[in-house]
Amino acid sequence: MNYQILTSVSVCALAKYMLDSILFALKFIYMEKTMNRYEQGIERFKEIKGNGADKSIERLKSLHPDLEKLIMEFAFNDIYGRPELDMRSREIATVASLAAMGHTAQLKVHIQSALNVGVTKVEIVEIILQMALYAGFPAAINAMQAAREVFDEIEANKINTNGGVKPERKKLASL
Repeated sequence: MNYQILTSVSVCALAKYMLDSILFALKFIYMEKTMNRYEQGIERFKEIKGNGADKSIERLKSLHPDLEKLIMEFAFNDIYGRPELDMRSREIATVASLAAMGHTAQLKVHIQSALNVGVTKVEIVEIILQMALYAGFPAAINAMQAAREVFDEIEANKINTNGGVKPERKKLASL
C-alpha cells in the first residue's frame, strides 16, 4: 500500500516537472516569436505605406511609443501578415470600413496605402460608391472628399504610388 502511494506521488511529481518544462519551452517559443513581431510589422508597414512609412512611424511614436508598438505587432504583423488575403484585398477592406465609419483621417492614410499596393483610383471611387449603399450618403460624401484630397495631393506633389501597377492601367485610373 505504501509503495502505491509513493509511486503515485512520484508520478505526480514527474508529471508536474514535465508540465513545467513544457510551459517553460512554450513561453520561450512565444517570447522568441513576439520579439520578431515588431520587426515583421515594421517591414510590412513599410511595404504598404511606401515612402512615408518612417515619418508615420515617428508620428505614431510621438503619440505614445506603446501605441506604435501595439499597432506594428498586432495590426501589421498579426493581422496584415495572415496569408489568407493579399495586401491589396486587405487595403480594399480597410478603405471600405474606414469610409463606412467616417474615420476620414485614417481613411486618407489607407487610400494612399491602397494605391501603394496596386488598388487604382477608379477602384477606390467604386469602393466608396458601393459603401454608400450600406453606410449612407453622408459617409460616402466624406469618404469621396477624403479620396479627392489624396488624389489631389498625389498630383500636386507627383507622389509615386509604388504598387507596381502597369502604366496603361494607371492611365485608365487617372481621374
